[in-house]
Amino acid sequence: MENEAHPCPSCDSPYPYQDGPLWICPECSHEFSVDAANLSGDDGVIKDANGNALADGDTVTVIKDLKIKGSSGSVKVGTKVKNIRLVHDSGDGHDIACKIDGFGSMNLKSEFVKKVN
Repeated sequence: MENEAHPCPSCDSPYPYQDGPLWICPECSHEFSVDAANLSGDDGVIKDANGNALADGDTVTVIKDLKIKGSSGSVKVGTKVKNIRLVHDSGDGHDIACKIDGFGSMNLKSEFVKKVN
């Protein structure tokens, strides 16, 4: 185990503590692995399910039926989402903000979309 402290990648707190293989931030409750943070090295690039880099204004399609919390409906596979906006450091893993016809504004995870060329 490492004894060297690492700042939280989410809130930059200097107080994370190690619990087994993970580091836990007492200020924002973010759990992270130092090895994964060092190996990623992608400088905050958000990628779709196929590994293509996404940018603000891109059009994507949903690759999996997504249940909507608090609703009986779901976003179906193949739904096209135009003019996405990337959200960095949302804290909940949702890194795409968008509007979907019939559902309104919502956030999506990039791992459930693919970029339309």
